[in-house]
Amino acid sequence: MSVPHDEAPADVDLGRVWISVAAQVWRRQPGRLERTAARLLRSPGLARALLTTPSLLVPWLIASIVVLAAGAAATLGSGQPVVALLAPALAAAAIAFAYGPGVDPAWELSCSMAVSDRMVLLARALAVFALNAALGLAASAVSTLPASGAAAAVTFGWLVPMTAVCALALAVATVTRSASAGAAAGVAAWLITVLSGRVAGGHFGAAVTDTVLFLPYLAIGAGCAVVVLYATRIPRGILR
Repeated sequence: MSVPHDEAPADVDLGRVWISVAAQVWRRQPGRLERTAARLLRSPGLARALLTTPSLLVPWLIASIVVLAAGAAATLGSGQPVVALLAPALAAAAIAFAYGPGVDPAWELSCSMAVSDRMVLLARALAVFALNAALGLAASAVSTLPASGAAAAVTFGWLVPMTAVCALALAVATVTRSASAGAAAGVAAWLITVLSGRVAGGHFGAAVTDTVLFLPYLAIGAGCAVVVLYATRIPRGILR
């Protein structure tokens, strides 16, 4: 029930009072997972930011699992390394949408925390990368015959290009402050790489099995990591 302005005491700021009431009503108590993360990270704020990562929420995880499951089924049916080709693109999109204005509902709150933007971004990026790598490995293991050495190379070979594509997507998203631009850059770069490998090697799996490409992948990943660290630096004179 609202109080008319003419009946409100002159020395009471009703707007501030109702903001305080709303904060109490909508305050969420940390769950067991968040408390565990807070103990491991030694920062309740960083744990809250980590568990509100857009690409770690349940709908996104369900979509990722469905896509990888479909890729595993396609791999079993066609013999093509579909999971190995899908996993890097999927991870690049997820890591681009891990943090940033317009996609993160807690963006403004994160910027006001004592934890630096760089720390929030790196924690979220590592968590997204690790989870997508685990999902991709599970799907790849299910769809690949472990008895074959070539199959084992396909199972694990995509982790190196996945690192490079994720670093590229994160760098573009950070510099442009656009998750969509980062995801588009990562997916497009991986698509070009796969098609180039198909032309050069004669099969789509060349992008994940050709060890000659691993060094360029690592170099690209390292360079993009430097760009991310530079773009998220704290300017001199600003204390966080």
